Amino acid sequence: MTLLVLGATGTIGREVVAQLLSGGRGVRALTRNAARARRLLGADVQVVEGDLTSSAALAGALEGVEGIVLTHGGDSDPERIYYGAAKALVDALGERSIPVALMSSINVTRGSGSYANLMNWKRRGERILRASGVPLTVIRPGWFGSTEPRAALQQGDTVSYGPVTNAQVAQALIAGLDNPGYTAELFSGPGAPVTDWTAAFGALDADQPRALDGARDPASLPETSEPERVRADLATARAQAQA
Repeated sequence: MTLLVLGATGTIGREVVAQLLSGGRGVRALTRNAARARRLLGADVQVVEGDLTSSAALAGALEGVEGIVLTHGGDSDPERIYYGAAKALVDALGERSIPVALMSSINVTRGSGSYANLMNWKRRGERILRASGVPLTVIRPGWFGSTEPRAALQQGDTVSYGPVTNAQVAQALIAGLDNPGYTAELFSGPGAPVTDWTAAFGALDADQPRALDGARDPASLPETSEPERVRADLATARAQAQA
């Protein structure tokens, strides 16, 4: 089994790659800098050079993969990075039904404050993937840097702050490929580590098929208030999913 990782050279991406390799899975990474990726990820990873906001580059990287993990990030151009990459993936997938695990973030449903633009584009990235009907799990981690052993999944995006470990984020994303249809925030706490992620996901409310937002998400960004181009993209994604 080969899985495609987008954002593979980042902190969480490298952890995802390491866990996949240790589990005996093949890994392919799409990256803008192939030489750097090979240096960071090692010889066991297939490296494909390309831009993750290019549907053509993604289409080539998708050949033969059985799952996709998105851990990409950056603050310089939230629309291009978070929404553009998600839309490009939807376009590249076409009629293919490949499980996707997306790393988003807590507070993504709170469209106010100094991070409003960033969070709104992250949320739109979630939405275009949900509208497409692709098998999807969205993990919204808290702040990185926890040392607590137990991972906890929550819903509703009600917690403003909470730490989590890099390893737990990677575990949840990888497990999400086998447990599609959920959106959850992820935090760390005291207690025993999670050993059954299927049970952990199964205790959550499942997302409604092709609903724009996750289960229990607040209705804080009405579709009618979205930019016209985003509404058009959502309509196209829905129509293609129903064709």
